[in-house]
Amino acid sequence: MTASTGWSLQRGIYQALANSSELGTLLGGTRIYDDPPQAASYPFVTLGQSLVRDWSTGTEDGAEHLLTLHVWSRAGGKKQVHDIIEAIKSTLHDQPLTLVDHDLVNLRHEFSEARPDPDGDTYHGIVRYRAVTEPAQAAAA
Repeated sequence: MTASTGWSLQRGIYQALANSSELGTLLGGTRIYDDPPQAASYPFVTLGQSLVRDWSTGTEDGAEHLLTLHVWSRAGGKKQVHDIIEAIKSTLHDQPLTLVDHDLVNLRHEFSEARPDPDGDTYHGIVRYRAVTEPAQAAAA
């Protein structure tokens, strides 16, 4: 059974972020979550929404992914959020990732935003990526 393309991409992104020493330093460890613990220490990153669309051609299978990462900080002000966003961009934008059963064609940063959260204590960063994947050659054969 092959891994779903969305799950494979999420795993590849998590591994790249978890292996980034720059991001680990800014976060104070590997604080990257799909579902954060209720008492998660700040700052941290969550793997947010993802959308997968068919991107096949007449001869090749493929998928387009739109995915969002969220940065959460209580450092006061947006600087820490911006620093973490830049570390994420340098780790992911146009970088090759290892995926299970799929090949990454490209991974591009689309936009990022830093803003105060309505709770008044937290700053929230939103980072959006677009990726295209195709079945791995070995899996397709």
